[in-house]
Amino acid sequence: MTFALTDEQHQLQQVVRKFCEAKSPIAEVRRLMETEDGFDPAVWDQLGSELGLQSLAIPERFGGAGFSFVELCLVFEELGRALFCSPFLSSIALGANAILIGGTDEQRERLLPDIASGNVRATLAFAESTKAWAPHDVAADAIADGASYRLRGTKTLVVDGQTADLIIVSARRPDVGAVSLFTVEASHAPGLRRTLLPTLDQTRKLAELHFDDTPAQLLGSTDDDGAETLRGTLQNAAVCLAAEQLGGAAHCLDASVEYAQMRSQFGRPIGSFQAIKHRCADMLVDVESARSAAYYAMAAVVDETDMALASSLAYAHCSEVFSRAASAMVQIHGGVGYTWEHDAHLYLKRAKASEALLGGIGYHRDAVADSMGL
Repeated sequence: MTFALTDEQHQLQQVVRKFCEAKSPIAEVRRLMETEDGFDPAVWDQLGSELGLQSLAIPERFGGAGFSFVELCLVFEELGRALFCSPFLSSIALGANAILIGGTDEQRERLLPDIASGNVRATLAFAESTKAWAPHDVAADAIADGASYRLRGTKTLVVDGQTADLIIVSARRPDVGAVSLFTVEASHAPGLRRTLLPTLDQTRKLAELHFDDTPAQLLGSTDDDGAETLRGTLQNAAVCLAAEQLGGAAHCLDASVEYAQMRSQFGRPIGSFQAIKHRCADMLVDVESARSAAYYAMAAVVDETDMALASSLAYAHCSEVFSRAASAMVQIHGGVGYTWEHDAHLYLKRAKASEALLGGIGYHRDAVADSMGL
């Protein structure tokens, strides 16, 4: 298989990289990670009005730009490189994806245009306190109430759950014993309580959501398999996160090589020492292997072939590569790399937190084994 980016895709990456350099320098990342919301609403609006990134992979008939999943993941790669603080992962990879996969045409036409414009921020609440990630482990209940439902239960590790306008929740319908997805409008949600969680990675906010007879609307039809919709959404999101991890790992490599060329010891650049050369070479091999895994997974989603295998493989491998690259970045920088003032620890924390975000490496390794019949 030959996979090469087009000139237009390269230009897209360059535009997003310049935007991140201008709007999200590391000093701004540090400022935003100390805030409760975790992002700048003005920059989020610019992300849509100037670049149209929220609408990128949403079909034109639903208010989007109609690009493919590949372009979307290339954007995630650049956002990961800059540690860009925004609800892009939650709103687009999780929220919009769930609606695209599981919603009816009427629901897509009603919900997606506002997400595409950036006016509505969405998220997906699926993980629970039982540490359950798989769709069949959902314990929250959805009680029928006429044409609507009432949600009862708790969801944890909800990405940007404290600021989302539209929350898509997985819950079990006791009357039929099936898992479905439901939409909750946060501004009209009595019984909803949101708690911001302390996290290792302060650049990405997570929340715990409590539902106490909270009104909700079914996403999709009553006959749809919500577990399958959730599974497909998480597969796509895993590829987006893998692309983000690739971008972070690539930054760690570039920063380490730059420092090794600049920092001198014993009268010569430390990059001339064999130990540093070997470490940087190992990082390069790691990053390029992660790029191959992530790009193959992007293509698999577009072609709808080997999606389960490719997405879990990309997520598991890119998670490991990002963590190794961030750790190597700290070590190559020596003593300064261990300080709060240096940026290395921010990438290491993002890497370690991302390892557990969508089920963890172990969960996805098991998924790979299942896909291969092992």
